[in-house]
Amino acid sequence: MSTIQDFTGYKPTWCSGCGNWGIGMAIKQTLVQLGLTPSDIAVVFGIGCSGNMNDFLNAYTIHSLHGRAIPNAIGIKLANHKLPVICVVGDGDCYGEGGNHLLHACRGNHDITVIVHDNRVYGLTTGQVAPTAQKGYQSKSTPAGIIEVPVNPLVLALTSGATFIAQAFAADAVQMATIIKAGIEHRGFSLINILQPCVTFNKVNTYQYYLQRSYKLEKNYQKDDFRSALNKSLELLEEKFPLGVIYQVKKPTYTESLPQIKEKPLVEKERFRDFEKIVKDFI
Repeated sequence: MSTIQDFTGYKPTWCSGCGNWGIGMAIKQTLVQLGLTPSDIAVVFGIGCSGNMNDFLNAYTIHSLHGRAIPNAIGIKLANHKLPVICVVGDGDCYGEGGNHLLHACRGNHDITVIVHDNRVYGLTTGQVAPTAQKGYQSKSTPAGIIEVPVNPLVLALTSGATFIAQAFAADAVQMATIIKAGIEHRGFSLINILQPCVTFNKVNTYQYYLQRSYKLEKNYQKDDFRSALNKSLELLEEKFPLGVIYQVKKPTYTESLPQIKEKPLVEKERFRDFEKIVKDFI
């Protein structure tokens, strides 16, 4: 039986009070609850403060290029579709540089779980504006205020084909762990958008800001209803933030539609065990 200590790597270097601390603990708690060990899971990180968790989480991990966590995760899943695969990314990393990859991963219903640290800024590079920032938000990259309207990640994922969409708040580790567990157990593409205050560079979207504007979905909420999910997702336009599983349905995953891996994963096929032969075949 694994423990949180088994999944603990180096000591985090995040700012005191940063929402990343709560997210990191929730991820570790989830992996323990699922009965996994560090050797049972693959985690792909993007670039940013969230990506620094690559050093703080003990598991099979990859620190990918900026915006490229999702295609790396898909490649791992295609090679071994029995392996749980998670992406830990930031809003700038996933919704900005990696927006195209998110769109097509949703379309294909790839069986991966994407956990997004949504703090509305590029925290690692000292607070430039991110795609989820409200119109008019001022930062060092937009001193007169951002011109564009914010990306709505929930609507984007919903209308692109994602089969699991949820939102959590970094201050509630218990609900976060419950949602992350449900996302990993879901067969299909899972997007978990986590409202994560950046205490150093974002003085607008604070813990108090989200406490005043967020609420938990009611127990009788119909999460398999597309229209209800769309209406809840559109509440972000009003600066209202529903917390919980907003949408979840069952559909065939990408790997379930591939006859080549119906009987066994690619990594278990004989020809894929001989790396030198693969190199000769393709070079």
